[in-house]
Amino acid sequence: MKPFISTQDHARALAEGLDIPQQQPSFALPLPEVGICGKTVWVRLPEGLIPFTARLEVNLAAQVRGIHISRMEEVVTDLYEQEFTDLREYGLLLGREMMARQGASTGRVRLVGQLPLVRTARVSGRQSVDSITVSLDLKLAGQEEELQSLAMLGVGVAHITACPCTQAYNQALFRKEDDDCPLPTHSQRSQTTLWLQAAGLFPTIAELLACLEDALHVTQDLLKRTDEAQLVYTSHRLPQFAEDAVREVARRAGERFGRALPPETLVVIESLSLESIHLHDVCCRVETTLAEIITS
Repeated sequence: MKPFISTQDHARALAEGLDIPQQQPSFALPLPEVGICGKTVWVRLPEGLIPFTARLEVNLAAQVRGIHISRMEEVVTDLYEQEFTDLREYGLLLGREMMARQGASTGRVRLVGQLPLVRTARVSGRQSVDSITVSLDLKLAGQEEELQSLAMLGVGVAHITACPCTQAYNQALFRKEDDDCPLPTHSQRSQTTLWLQAAGLFPTIAELLACLEDALHVTQDLLKRTDEAQLVYTSHRLPQFAEDAVREVARRAGERFGRALPPETLVVIESLSLESIHLHDVCCRVETTLAEIITS
């Protein structure tokens, strides 16, 4: 469809019009976080072109009415063709550029998405194409060479938990002391996420994933009957509450990162259990440090 407004008229309006976001606000209050959310950004990582849901924010001075939204989108577009070795590398460049174009002194980049993961079933050896949740919360402050950043990198996996309470009750009820087969209990589909404060490009997504896989009964899509039997047996032989899941992930994080990262490194673990026999769900969360984990 042919444009109704000529190029000359657009040029004149741009030259004569007011820059509304740069106006004085009606009430001069500084705003710490202003930006766009619900935005899909596409990041070229070693795993491929991956979509992430983004929340991008900068601070706004008291004397400035609003941010320039289009400039946020321009940064996203400019980075689309570039390749990145790590999600933090992308977040850092995105944050630096959006702060510079908005004249901001602080910024925040939050990204959540799914990465593909090919798992091999323990019994059948069959491969399953699954996914893990990856998130980044990057806070930035300063300008140019003095720019400082603080990143929280998170990885989440699906796993199965089984309630030990019902098992203990059935043990007393049916008196199966000598039976090695775990007694019946209700099991849950669960999701647990481990976030760790990052130093540069360490730790990696693979290292966070290893902590989760070592601590939990991780599930996958393609399971043959032998694999299903093994997973169900193991998860009922070593049953876990949501609380157990969080504590065991914390233990593995302390073992893996206790000597590699500073003791004040922030660790956040969150677990959600989708209860099968209750209408409610069960949640558990801890925010701690490596020092507190190691000394526990």
